[in-house]
Amino acid sequence: MAGFIQFVEFEATDIDAVTTALERFRDEHPGALTASASTTVEDRDRPGTFISIVEFPSYEKAMEQQSNPAASEFSASVAKVMTGPPRFRNLDVRSVLTNT
Repeated sequence: MAGFIQFVEFEATDIDAVTTALERFRDEHPGALTASASTTVEDRDRPGTFISIVEFPSYEKAMEQQSNPAASEFSASVAKVMTGPPRFRNLDVRSVLTNT
């Protein structure tokens, strides 16, 4: 099974601004996002703490996105609405269980 997931934990006071920045990045830089999906969740026990769960087909695709100069531009725009630096977890997918 192939795949790579990145957890990006961050604090923000305006999650809508983060979402808007991501949508703008996607729309202004077609093809720059190599992720197959991205889900952002808020920690119920720590309001204002969010985790983006970003799924990639492979580690290489994740690094391709990260090395794109437009990604640096996006990171700078999102950093303005975060209250601290993001923390990353880089995870190789070993198995997936579905209930279908």
